Amino acid sequence: MSAHAITLRLPPPLYSHFRSRAERSHRSLEAEILNAVASVAADKEDLPEDLAGAITDLQVLSDDELRLAARNRLSEESRVKLEALNFKQQSEGLTASEKETQAQLVDAYDQAVLLRAEALRLLKERGHDVSELLTSR
Repeated sequence: MSAHAITLRLPPPLYSHFRSRAERSHRSLEAEILNAVASVAADKEDLPEDLAGAITDLQVLSDDELRLAARNRLSEESRVKLEALNFKQQSEGLTASEKETQAQLVDAYDQAVLLRAEALRLLKERGHDVSELLTSR
C-alpha cells in the first residue's frame, strides 16, 4: 500500500506538543502525528458524536490537564442515585421514569470511565507512570 504525502501547517503550541511527545516516545515527529491521526480515526464511528469529540479533544491536552481528566469520576450524588436505583430494580422494579434516570446515569458513568481510560492511555503513551491515578479516588 502506498502512502500519500500531505503538507500540514501546525500552530506553534501544537507543533511543540507533538515534538515533545515524539521525543518522549523516541519516535519521529511524523510517526507521532500519524499515531495521533490513526487513534482518532479508529472506531470513533461507533461512539456518539459528542463522546467521540471529547475523546479526540483529549489528544491535545497537556499532561497536567490529562491528569485532571484521569481523576474525573461520576459525582458522588450520581453514584449514590445509580446504586439506589440498581438495588431498587433488583428488589421491586423501577417505574418508567426511574428506568430513564438509571439509563442516563449509566451512560454518564460509561462516558466518565471511557474518558478516564483514554486520558490514562495517553499519559502512559507519553511515558508517565499512571499507577497512582489507577487507584486514586
